[in-house]
Amino acid sequence: MEAPKLLLLILLIPCDLFIGKSLGDGVTHEEAKELRDEVREMFYHAFNGYMNHAFPRDELKPLSCGGEDTLGGYALTLIDSLDTLALLGDRERFTASVEWIGKNLRFDINKTVSIFETTIRILGGLISAHLIASDHNTGMRIPSYDDELLHLAEDLARRMLPAFDTPTGIPFGSVNLLHGVDENESKITSTAGGGTLTLEFGILSHLTNDPIFEQVAKNAVRGLWARRSKINLVGAHIDVFSGEWTQKDAGIGTSIDSFYEYLLKAYLLFGDEEYLFIFQEAYKAAMNYLFNDPWYVEVNMNSAALVWPLFNSLQAFWPGLQVLAGDIEPAIRTHAAFFSVWRRYGFTPEGFNLATLSVQQGQKSYPLRPELIESTYWLYKATRDPRYLDAGREILASLQYGARCTCGYCHISDVEFHKQEDHMESFFLAETVKYLWLLFDLAAGPDNLVENGPYKYIFSTEGHLLPATPQISLVREHCSYFGAYCRNSNLRLKTHSPESAQTNSSGFQTQHADSSFLSRSSYQSSSPVSGLKGLCPGLTYEQRFGISFKSPVDPSSEDENSSQRETTEVQSHSVVLNSKPDPEVPLSGPHNDHDNGPARVPQEESPSSKQKR
Repeated sequence: MEAPKLLLLILLIPCDLFIGKSLGDGVTHEEAKELRDEVREMFYHAFNGYMNHAFPRDELKPLSCGGEDTLGGYALTLIDSLDTLALLGDRERFTASVEWIGKNLRFDINKTVSIFETTIRILGGLISAHLIASDHNTGMRIPSYDDELLHLAEDLARRMLPAFDTPTGIPFGSVNLLHGVDENESKITSTAGGGTLTLEFGILSHLTNDPIFEQVAKNAVRGLWARRSKINLVGAHIDVFSGEWTQKDAGIGTSIDSFYEYLLKAYLLFGDEEYLFIFQEAYKAAMNYLFNDPWYVEVNMNSAALVWPLFNSLQAFWPGLQVLAGDIEPAIRTHAAFFSVWRRYGFTPEGFNLATLSVQQGQKSYPLRPELIESTYWLYKATRDPRYLDAGREILASLQYGARCTCGYCHISDVEFHKQEDHMESFFLAETVKYLWLLFDLAAGPDNLVENGPYKYIFSTEGHLLPATPQISLVREHCSYFGAYCRNSNLRLKTHSPESAQTNSSGFQTQHADSSFLSRSSYQSSSPVSGLKGLCPGLTYEQRFGISFKSPVDPSSEDENSSQRETTEVQSHSVVLNSKPDPEVPLSGPHNDHDNGPARVPQEESPSSKQKR
């Protein structure tokens, strides 16, 4: 199957082309600003409630104004909120939070934690905040910061490595941070639990120059995919020792969702075509066997026989993923169906029975999930259709009138009666509020790190910002980062689009965005990264982050005729540095050829879904 052509369809469209007098049914430009500010206030109502009444415990009890430890007892909500603070431009609280975590957080504790949740919430939160706090280009660099969060992330990941010591390579579901895997630990884990580690572990390998983290995460994906059915479906739960599926229900929701998500995003971030190939095959099978237009059902992974005609709330991330894959037409129809459930109850229940068209018994709650809001943001970003602003406004109103409580926002235990429950998950601040704010900020004229920053961002499944910096995305460039070569090297960069290169006043070259930004098919293999220890030592800040296109010159070899020296040209793809959108590039039409998978993968700054949640 041919790799889809990567088009920057979404990112190259100037935002001001879509900002008119009326953005939606009653949503004016000014109202979009007001809604954005209302979401900002929503964040601080919940964040201040946590800091005043729950910190440093993991999560807030918003009705009783207390705290509870739900994961490891290490300020979970604060860590999960770090990049949201940065996104909102709150330098003071971002700095104070990073400094407190760097001085007080420790992982040498006798706690047994979920590999999945710890990776996406804690490890991802630390890595994302580190990349923001250490980089001048983000505008949020902390002068006193000395990689404390990176050291914590590496320590945490090493404490989770014993979980990967299984015959299949698929990790145990839990690990004790002090003693490793308990001898009585269950050998059953979910597909999402083993397949949603590649982004965080992969970035950590690139930042620490230690390939072990990326290798174990990739082996886990390979272990799951090797045990797929003959029709390329995977089940929900598997025995990590025998490799036998213990639950053979295939779907896109609970226990499987982010397995699909991380296949595509790992390709977008790292350019590893093995992930793309698996995603294409898995996506094709999902559309062939799970898609009952516009809904998705659960089937037996071997026979494709219908098992469960249920809309699971975690499925709501799927339209957003389809936007990234370029398959927009079915995404539009599915989002409309999912949103109809929200409008019916004011929230999406955990389960909605498609046979009875009613809330599934025992699945009546709404725990402040972000998935529907996430897909709303991505579809608005792709289409600029005002219906998605209207949807965002309705979602915001539901949260304000149904979930807001004394010190934060409450779980809804029953969507039919809007009964509140005394709990607020950390992902409410990491994702739910973040996607709502991004939606309205995009409509109002964006001014934030994601839309206007120096990098293109991938969102983790927890909504954490993961930048496609050269250090992360171009590690396969032999011993170099993009535009920064080993000393005494006579290498010179040759970009795919030299005609669009410009030279600024500093003598550095920058280049406008083109569709080759995330296209690596011309030179990258699907083999795992090796030789990470060979990265060039002593890189300058500019070289490490790809600002300079010029090779350092060895003074001993420089002479009057240096400009005439023979050089070796290295093929690479172009980088985007403060690029401006091209108003001439149109949005392409949707693609609906499911037999061939997605037609294109627009480069992302961003979404997410959850395994258990």
